[in-house]
Amino acid sequence: MSFAEPSSETSIPSILVVGTGDTKFDELQYMAGIIRKAGGEPIMVDVSILSDPPYQPDYSRHDVAKSVGTSIEAIIGSGDENSAMALMSNGASALAGMLHASGKADGVIILGGSMGTDLALDVAAALPLGVPKFVISTIAYSHLVPPERIAPDLMMILWAGGLYGLNDICRVVLSQACGAVVGAARASVRPRTYRPLIGITSLGSSCLKYMKHLKPELEKRGYEVAVFHSTGMGGRAFEAIAAQNGFVAVFDFCMQEVVNHQNGTVVTSGPDRMENAGRARIPQIVAPGATDMVDLPAWQPLPAALSERPYHAHNRLIGSVTTSAEGRRATAVLIGEKLGRAQAPVAFLLPLKGLQEWDQPGEPLHDPEGLEAFIVAMRQALPASVALHEVDAHINSTIFSTKALAVFDAWVEQGIIPEGKL
Repeated sequence: MSFAEPSSETSIPSILVVGTGDTKFDELQYMAGIIRKAGGEPIMVDVSILSDPPYQPDYSRHDVAKSVGTSIEAIIGSGDENSAMALMSNGASALAGMLHASGKADGVIILGGSMGTDLALDVAAALPLGVPKFVISTIAYSHLVPPERIAPDLMMILWAGGLYGLNDICRVVLSQACGAVVGAARASVRPRTYRPLIGITSLGSSCLKYMKHLKPELEKRGYEVAVFHSTGMGGRAFEAIAAQNGFVAVFDFCMQEVVNHQNGTVVTSGPDRMENAGRARIPQIVAPGATDMVDLPAWQPLPAALSERPYHAHNRLIGSVTTSAEGRRATAVLIGEKLGRAQAPVAFLLPLKGLQEWDQPGEPLHDPEGLEAFIVAMRQALPASVALHEVDAHINSTIFSTKALAVFDAWVEQGIIPEGKL
């Protein structure tokens, strides 16, 4: 993937301004004025349900409903406020996607409380990577927002002091957000397909190192390579792009987010981690990097169930504990189930000498019995549709990454993966 040049400084980006005009008239009109002052053109999209706003939007709530083949009356009569907002969200997402595809929208900014944020997350997710997306929310960065609903390039800001009407505090927030989305739309480079894109999951190189070998080798073969940091949101971005069929192949070598979700920590990418590539028929080369440990916030006490396990503090934000042999067996079963649903070829590389840097002899998370329990369980859990390749080496060795490249090259030769473009 290569990138087009930023928009010309003389161009006027069109920004969708989405909100409930019946209750947030003052805020939305203020935002429209700031966008014009910043050099953009606001396109007002009203997602009110119960009444029309006291101004004429570019796209009314009736237009939003029609975009998914329904009417505002049907939405109102759907049941309750939750079902009505979900239907309105479908319409706003479809309308935003259509306007962007037709070249009528260069970015989007959405204002809301919890109801508006619910809608905003769907609208942002409906737009492709590279389209500036800004959400002004009373629950920005809250744990109420599940990671699987966050678009990979979403920008958020807390709507401080602005739940009801304008004031000096919320004017600061609204003006910053509007300036940011206009600036992003004017300066943003647009992704354009040139070289086929490969996705790789990993942690930092102090824990997992294979990307140091894989990335330059894949680039030599004519591929664009994106490495995703598997600490929650990185995996979410990886899954979101896979769901949009954005990769020609993936090296999903860090599954720690699967283990994190399985153990209920906040360092999660959601329940569909390791599923979207297979669902989108993307060939997968998979390895169980870091599946022997669970990441946790380092600034919180360890959960009682994990408090006796070996612990490694990575920094003041995140730390890791090892899982038990029983937990690793359960992880192997879950991995097998997820890969068994894939609708494209899957190769599973099983490194027999270790899964991350800190599980080696002398390191704080060394646990040979636990590793052996996982290896045995993984052999049993993989379905017949998955090709198992056992590698008698540590995951961070060049032996491992060389084997991964050999599988990749064979798939290119067989036409499973398209050839790179040098």
